[in-house]
Amino acid sequence: MIEKIIVKGTLLALIIRKNFNKEGVNFITSKESPLQLGVSRYAKNTSIACHVHKNWARYIKTTQEIIYIVEGKARVDLFFKNKKVITKILKPKDSILLMGAHALKFLTNTKIIEIKQGPYIDKKKDKNYLRIK
Repeated sequence: MIEKIIVKGTLLALIIRKNFNKEGVNFITSKESPLQLGVSRYAKNTSIACHVHKNWARYIKTTQEIIYIVEGKARVDLFFKNKKVITKILKPKDSILLMGAHALKFLTNTKIIEIKQGPYIDKKKDKNYLRIK
């Protein structure tokens, strides 16, 4: 299952629940998205030919990140215009693509895999901490 979190026409996040099992190649982001996310299921003995991705300059004005819950449980709060608009619980094998303001709280001992565009310098240069209403 894919959950699209949309507030006033703005896509804040995409959640891929562990039970998403659609066959084939399934990109859930648009071709214009700064971070492409897909879930693919391949039949046994399917091959992808050896390849390398071409080098070309890309301009990315926003950082998005993916959180994959390996084990444990996390609460994700999503914000729109500095106001909390929705809370979601993520469990093992769930993933979320975060596209806007967010906060996380780990409800149990939790192991995650986090993916975002680089380079990532440090918290001061890469993050704005918001005052929430």
